[in-house]
Amino acid sequence: MTETQIITRPRPLTGTRKKSQLGYTAVALIVVIAVGIYLSQLKTLSSIIWFLGIGLGVVLQKSRFCFTASLRDPILTGSTSLTRATMIAFAVASLGFAALQFTTLLKGGPVIGGVQPVGMHTAIGAVLFGIGMVISGGCASGTLMRMGEGFAMQWLSLTTFILGSVLGAIHFGWWTDNFFNAAPKIYLPEALGWAGAFFGQLALLGAIYVFATWYEYRKV
Repeated sequence: MTETQIITRPRPLTGTRKKSQLGYTAVALIVVIAVGIYLSQLKTLSSIIWFLGIGLGVVLQKSRFCFTASLRDPILTGSTSLTRATMIAFAVASLGFAALQFTTLLKGGPVIGGVQPVGMHTAIGAVLFGIGMVISGGCASGTLMRMGEGFAMQWLSLTTFILGSVLGAIHFGWWTDNFFNAAPKIYLPEALGWAGAFFGQLALLGAIYVFATWYEYRKV
């Protein structure tokens, strides 16, 4: 007598099916458009800024762009995609700022954006901000992006971010008297010339990009 084996398909695990987000997306899109129309009635520029901000948020969320990750990922995971993206962003920004500043100076106007003093306070602020980014898990853009995704820790990070900014504003006079006034202001086009500053900066960014590419795809 032979035994009949009954083969049954395994039942799918309950709770693993993702819920559709189309309803939430439709509601969010309606709210965004409605707010944009309302702002356009008050001031056209406000509506433009609103849609640009929403678009920037979508790009940040989809690209996972974060300055902290651009420095963290090469060490933790070996990936340099965000590092290279940051170098490209810096290069594009350099082109825009150089065009604006050079055009303004040709017309006899002041330097757009101003030249800030560089000294010990710059290093202190960079170290403190770097430590804060690592602890909070993201930079300012990464924090805002993850807040929109619902991460509770990022809401706490933004709260302390605001508190730190308020404390900085309160003690700004002390920093100015003890650090800012004594620190030199270095404007690269004046120190290296426009060609040296512009092409030198692009060359440095390009070198970092090439090194980051080699670092990720090197043979281990």
